[in-house]
Amino acid sequence: MGARGVPRVSVGVPVYNGERYLAETLDSLLGQTYEDFELIICDNGSTDRTPEIAQSYGARDHRVRCVRNDKNLGAARSYRRTFELSAGEYFRWAAADDLCAPEALSCCVEVLDGEPQVVLAYPKTKLIDEQGRVIAEYEDGLHLPSPRPSERFAQLHARLRLCNAVYGLVRRHVLQRTALMGPYLASDGVLLAELTLYGAIWEIPRFLFYRRIHPGAYSSQALERRLEFFYPNTPRRISLTYWRHLWEKLLAVGRAPLSLRERMRVLAYLIRWGLWSRAELARELFAAAGHRLRRFTTLGASTGAC
Repeated sequence: MGARGVPRVSVGVPVYNGERYLAETLDSLLGQTYEDFELIICDNGSTDRTPEIAQSYGARDHRVRCVRNDKNLGAARSYRRTFELSAGEYFRWAAADDLCAPEALSCCVEVLDGEPQVVLAYPKTKLIDEQGRVIAEYEDGLHLPSPRPSERFAQLHARLRLCNAVYGLVRRHVLQRTALMGPYLASDGVLLAELTLYGAIWEIPRFLFYRRIHPGAYSSQALERRLEFFYPNTPRRISLTYWRHLWEKLLAVGRAPLSLRERMRVLAYLIRWGLWSRAELARELFAAAGHRLRRFTTLGASTGAC
């Protein structure tokens, strides 16, 4: 146990209607060889057996704390709340359907304890199916030890696909300085990009993380369902994802403790990224304009009918 009885590590499990895999995930987390951690389950207003499962684990393991939102607040707010409720020096999120090898936490703690320049440590990933069978070994390629923030930032952009590294272990004091998860598509990738501005990302060369790929997973959903993941019970929204990413990364560069030279290098990279992405940026603007025009047309027609 850390200073003043506070665990060194906090693990946050945001979950919504996760009854199918939740118990298996919690068993995986509570079976870690590293034991000085708290496990915070944030139930985002589930309507299935998720609350009962969470409470049963809280009743039999003192490390487990269960909180419940009265309604579904959306994924980003649930992820943020798990972090806000935590107290550990190191923090990691855990999806309610993924698994970890018993040594996962201890290996990540060892890296952060021994490498002060590292802000995030994560193990290599195997993809598993609904039954937990391994279907592939996944190469994230996000070992980013460069001392230059601009180089780490550019390398992450070039290599990032699945955001498995967002489930790595992060230094709390660094994570507090970021925007955390935002209420927009692929905000986990933006968070990883921001973290590269504060320090190195370290990939542990062992397959200790098992990401479950199944029809109900967020990454398997169509755009409309993924938008609902962030904006539950709201009318259809236009997703200006490229614009939002560009804006959030500019804000991140403004927050980060960078030298003038490194700040200019990162900004230059973002300008180049904007030029490379100009077709998508234009497409999003045209889609938003079309959506707004249809809304006005529909409103005008309904007003005229009265």
